Amino acid sequence: MTIKALVFDAYGTLFDVQSVAGVTDAAFPGQGTTITQIWRLKQLEYTWLRALMGRYEDFWTITQESLDFTLRTLGLSATPEFIAQIAEAYDALSLYPEARSALEGLASHRLAIFSNGSPAMLKRLVAHAGIGALIETVISVDEIGVYKPDPRGYAHVEKRLGLAREEILFISSNGFDIAGAKAHGFHVARIDRVPSQQLRSELAAAAHIDPALMFKALRMQPEQLGFHADASIAALTDLVSYVAGLERA
Repeated sequence: MTIKALVFDAYGTLFDVQSVAGVTDAAFPGQGTTITQIWRLKQLEYTWLRALMGRYEDFWTITQESLDFTLRTLGLSATPEFIAQIAEAYDALSLYPEARSALEGLASHRLAIFSNGSPAMLKRLVAHAGIGALIETVISVDEIGVYKPDPRGYAHVEKRLGLAREEILFISSNGFDIAGAKAHGFHVARIDRVPSQQLRSELAAAAHIDPALMFKALRMQPEQLGFHADASIAALTDLVSYVAGLERA
């Protein structure tokens, strides 16, 4: 198999969405974890709702709307200006520790990002992480006005890269994104950040299911939709040997 480009999801795959917790807890002490989890769950839900409604707004708008929902639900008040200030944490997410090494190890291939993020958000995020020189191009759903996992998004990736789907390896840790990419026909690698057995152990040991554990159960496991990743990989750095194996096959 000839892989000419690796296309990475951004949020949750290269960048840790949980890293906003420091900002949310500083804004609302003691509530940071709960805010972080509800915010991310609602952020994704709003992308799907707006897609189904045919009422597209960019990811910056959705990020603020979902944070506003979260704070109102928890009975917390914030001005629109303060909501925007907190939402800026998504422009400075932490890069996963192994991400830079993985991108450097894959430098012989074309590397791209395909994300729900708005172009401005992604530009700031990539610049903050200092990985711009490692990425050939950053593709936003904003270019077509429809969120993942709409098949038009994955088709747009092919068009932007000038490649056929069988020449692209798509990498994500998000179940909905993996299902969408696989349904489209990409070869897909899943980054398994929370192995199923680990999650079951955590659930069994928990006296109660807190928001962070609920998020792991809802958003960090494979979806059962009939479209599964071709490979499940523990860390981004394992992609180097995985791609080499594909090319030898």
